[in-house]
Amino acid sequence: MKKTLYSLMLNDEVVREVDVLAHRMGTSRSALIERILAEYVNYTTPERRVSDILSAIEQLMAPERDLVPFFAPNTFSLSLKSSLEYKYRPTVKYEVELYRGNEESIGELSVVFRTQSAELIRAMTDFFRLWKQLEDRHRPAFNAGGVSYALYEGKFVRSLALPKRDCTADELAEAISNYVKLFDRLMKAWLRGSLDAHEIEAAYYSYLIHSDIHI
Repeated sequence: MKKTLYSLMLNDEVVREVDVLAHRMGTSRSALIERILAEYVNYTTPERRVSDILSAIEQLMAPERDLVPFFAPNTFSLSLKSSLEYKYRPTVKYEVELYRGNEESIGELSVVFRTQSAELIRAMTDFFRLWKQLEDRHRPAFNAGGVSYALYEGKFVRSLALPKRDCTADELAEAISNYVKLFDRLMKAWLRGSLDAHEIEAAYYSYLIHSDIHI
């Protein structure tokens, strides 16, 4: 969203109180004033929409036993911690970052893992590659938007596609939450050997069929 510099005549005491509140909220004076004005005229800014989506994801994930959410207000990302059923109980962190405005994607999902086990690294890397293959194979049939992937040492990144229709903040939050929960559940099943590649594919295809929004 385009922004323009404007000059406003404001009472010094009002500005001081705004600065105190902005500091407390971890934001800037300009951002807080814009937020106040937007709320007054009932306009949802891109920043507010991102915040609404992430807040909704946090609420949806709160009852989950396997995924622990953490969202700091006035930021554009949310993290979720998950413990693997593996010796030494290593953890995986999912990071959901949303963009304030982008014509190609709404954000990205990062899967961050730290382990010294070569066996676990190999198994997780195999799952990431399998996941990409399944999405490349099946998403086009559902007219789902294109996504990009990247695999680094200790990190797998996938963009979140722009939905094909307008969605509310709650709808997007539910779509992102369902995707992360599916990914986490199937990855854990793969790592413990309870599902093979064909069963993972069947579960993913079922998810696509029953999803109204593909991200």
